[in-house]
Amino acid sequence: MTVILAPLLISLKVASFATAFALVAGVATAFMLARVKLPGKDLIDAFLTLPLVLPPTIIGYYLIVVIGRNGFIGRWLEDSLGVCLIFTWQGAVVAAAIVSLPLVLNSARAAFEGVPSELEDAARTLGKSESAVFFLITLPLAWRGILAGAMLAFARAMGEFGATLMVAGNLPGRTQTISMAVYDAAQSGDDRLGMMLVLLTSVVCVAILVVSGRLLKSPWSSTI
Repeated sequence: MTVILAPLLISLKVASFATAFALVAGVATAFMLARVKLPGKDLIDAFLTLPLVLPPTIIGYYLIVVIGRNGFIGRWLEDSLGVCLIFTWQGAVVAAAIVSLPLVLNSARAAFEGVPSELEDAARTLGKSESAVFFLITLPLAWRGILAGAMLAFARAMGEFGATLMVAGNLPGRTQTISMAVYDAAQSGDDRLGMMLVLLTSVVCVAILVVSGRLLKSPWSSTI
């Protein structure tokens, strides 16, 4: 039971923190891209979407260069705070958050762009501040797309393998996620354990996809 429970709990912990980080960063960036006129917006959008198309191992390599012991951020973290992210579950969170960020970003941006600007302008004419317009008008009308993106990001973080393996390693009970446990089971020929882990992950991900799909199909007008 422990061989199933331990990687499952680590996966849930990593996916939860990664989704939280991706949600905050993704929503803020999506709103900026949807509402603010910026030079080179297409280039920024392409750069932020890269984790969807690049092999996870390349993302992992970039992260090692940046947050590894010899990376400029990694060296600063270790020298200033005594923190090393390599071969830790926190490092797995960073890797999963980077990989899942585009899912939140794209979904949230589409949701923000779908909010009628007339409603926001009407709130401004009534004297509402920009923050009030965002929290009272824009966010309530875009929440379905944002939530759907967060759920997709959680599922992606749950199944992340390549980038997480390179940054956090495959340490049983410490950094071994459920996808790594499946890999180990396949390598050792333990088909029974591998099948149980695969079915468990598949059920969770299918449930998330069904719910997020229903949220995306719901019209924004139903939230009013």
